[in-house]
Amino acid sequence: MKNSVIGVWKLLRFEFQAEGGRVIYPYGKEARGSFIYAKSNRFSVQLMRVDRPKFQIADQQQGTVEETLASYRGSISYFGTYQVNEEKGIIVHVVEGSIFPNMEGTEQIRYFELKENLLQLRTPTFKVAGEVTFGILLWERIE
Repeated sequence: MKNSVIGVWKLLRFEFQAEGGRVIYPYGKEARGSFIYAKSNRFSVQLMRVDRPKFQIADQQQGTVEETLASYRGSISYFGTYQVNEEKGIIVHVVEGSIFPNMEGTEQIRYFELKENLLQLRTPTFKVAGEVTFGILLWERIE
């Protein structure tokens, strides 16, 4: 199974599903993303909103506070190593680096379902604004 997730994946859908059935799109319905699982047990993932405003000048380090905040809040990226546990149906992402520093050094558990060229990852439950929810990310292999 580990070899089955190896490859390059394109995001098709990213949503949070709340306990009461409400669906939240944290980066909008048209979120973009890329996920790479390498044979070396390394991974890299990026997710972002498509409607993030461009900076007024072409220098990332010179963006205004508002531009930087919109860019940061509209994206997540992290990388590290991964382990597949077929028996439990989980992939564990061991985060080495992230745009969100609090993720660094953590193990992110993802429940997975793999069907042909589609990979669904589901997060454990967590709270968003007091609501119990979980994330679902649907990926399509693009290799």
